[in-house]
Amino acid sequence: MKAWGFVRLIVIAILVYDGPMIAQTEDAAEPLAVMEFGGSVERSLSSHESSYGPTVAVESTISERWLEVEAGVTPLFGHDSTEWGTDLIFKKPWTLSPRAEFMLGVGPEWIHSNAPGSPANAGAIEIVPDFMFWPKVQHRFGWYLEPSYEFKLGADHEHSIAIASGLLIRIGKRR
Repeated sequence: MKAWGFVRLIVIAILVYDGPMIAQTEDAAEPLAVMEFGGSVERSLSSHESSYGPTVAVESTISERWLEVEAGVTPLFGHDSTEWGTDLIFKKPWTLSPRAEFMLGVGPEWIHSNAPGSPANAGAIEIVPDFMFWPKVQHRFGWYLEPSYEFKLGADHEHSIAIASGLLIRIGKRR
């Protein structure tokens, strides 16, 4: 139950602050979506096993300065198993500078695994701080760093931490 208290604390923190840290320039108009392509490494805090794999996600702004939604898929390959994670993360964005953004998010994850002794399907809650860096003010291409904490809701209540990093590509531009 300690994890639920932590999740509640994160959700309250996301909801408390409503404004940007600085104003965004006109050159950095909000994209229709941002694609994320990268790699991820995960470490189970319960079984102390590591896994790695590619990750892909798409992120879109629902309400400017308030809510962004990210949907992603990550296959993770371990010593004797493969795990597919599909998540839907709701994020609160903050603009740190014209070239840097921070988002804090939480959301559900569905996990399909072929690990011996583990359930084939499980739900989880994921908490994600997300750092986005854009070399140019126009935000066409950039890179991200996304650590995360995952709590499986299955019978084993596995806890894990992960870090993903990769390329950001802006898709379209809002008018």
